[in-house]
Amino acid sequence: MSRRLLGVALAAALAAGLTGCGSDGSTASDNTLEIWIRQAPDSESAKTAKRLADAFTKASGVQTNVVAIFDDFETKLNQQAAQRQLPDIVINDTAQLGAMQSQGWLQEVDKAALAGGDQLSELAWKAATGSDGKTYGAPFSAQAFALIVRKDWREKVDMEPPDTWEELTALAKAFTEQDPDGNGTADTAGFVIPAGTKRGYASWYASSLIYANGGDFLKANGPGKYVATANDPKTVEAVQYLQDQFCDNKTVNPGAVSNDTTVTHEVFEKGQGGIYLVGPYVLARFVESIGTDKIEVLPVPKGPSGGPGTLGEGENVYLMAGSRMQDAQKRFAEFAVSPEGQRIGMNKDANGAIVRLPVNTQVDMAAERQDPRWKVFQESYANAVYAPPVPNWAPIRQDSADTINAVWADCTADVKTAMDELNTKLTQELQSQNAS
Repeated sequence: MSRRLLGVALAAALAAGLTGCGSDGSTASDNTLEIWIRQAPDSESAKTAKRLADAFTKASGVQTNVVAIFDDFETKLNQQAAQRQLPDIVINDTAQLGAMQSQGWLQEVDKAALAGGDQLSELAWKAATGSDGKTYGAPFSAQAFALIVRKDWREKVDMEPPDTWEELTALAKAFTEQDPDGNGTADTAGFVIPAGTKRGYASWYASSLIYANGGDFLKANGPGKYVATANDPKTVEAVQYLQDQFCDNKTVNPGAVSNDTTVTHEVFEKGQGGIYLVGPYVLARFVESIGTDKIEVLPVPKGPSGGPGTLGEGENVYLMAGSRMQDAQKRFAEFAVSPEGQRIGMNKDANGAIVRLPVNTQVDMAAERQDPRWKVFQESYANAVYAPPVPNWAPIRQDSADTINAVWADCTADVKTAMDELNTKLTQELQSQNAS
């Protein structure tokens, strides 16, 4: 039996034996729907998830237990799968769909049978679709990326919002060289970048500029098949642009090549840099910690060879295999995507939103959120690019992050050569996934 067929057989066997679990790892036989979400325990986002679950319980009578986990989320899911005790519901990244589906963890979702499914955006449904063309989740949240910029700094250096990459570089240099915080010390940078390799952050960050320049990591080549395009000139140009910021212009915060987003959020909040390319999930946090008059949201400028474009992400509600509460799973998914569920998840303008941009087209975001800066993210979503539904996106993002991080950390590295080598790795990875 081939490795791929063996994997399918093992996944099917695993799925057949999976059962729901309690938060203590015990089998869920008490009619409590177990819901896992990738959020830090006791965070504002975890509290929002609990409010969503409580509202569902009030509407349905189904008891729920929300388990918020941030560190090693996939590792802990794998542990539960090994014990055949997956949770009933997982709210997780769209990019994790391929990995979970290929392991047999997910139930297929019938779009036509999901109440309210016809109200959800087609772009969001696309992000819930596997490489086999089947749907494996209910869209729950979406986001696109934009620039959160220190408006007070920009006004201090007397510059307009950037419309091109050249103007973006000029703004970053001004933030680095012109003492925008006025403390008389050269202690500010233009860009703050989570450029480390943990969870593929370097690739995650670079992707918005790659998409803004018309590049990509992969290109579709028939149903469920892809070709690696990491060495496409447009992709190379975007990575080169960022290497120039690290090496020639020196406009990036010190230590960025080792940082993840947790550290980078704090770097921005401490006033160590003034331009953060990031999703809307930190907007409310920065409004509170920095001051609403000091920050603005600007679209990612179109690259010299393409655009517009930005990374598209979000979360799906995944109905996990082996649950003894399949009707309750479906009812929770329907509640989560309903206008009521979406509004609860949006949490208005407050910190802790688990619905960044609503996927239900019946929800008027402007009526829920008074901060007009959200509109920039919403408009950017129209040109958002999601990770493709390959069987497993994680190793592709990680390989890309390792390469991109290396050329940012080593100013003698040749970007084109490195991206050629990455393209070979991605081609081999696609072959191993039977997706080339």
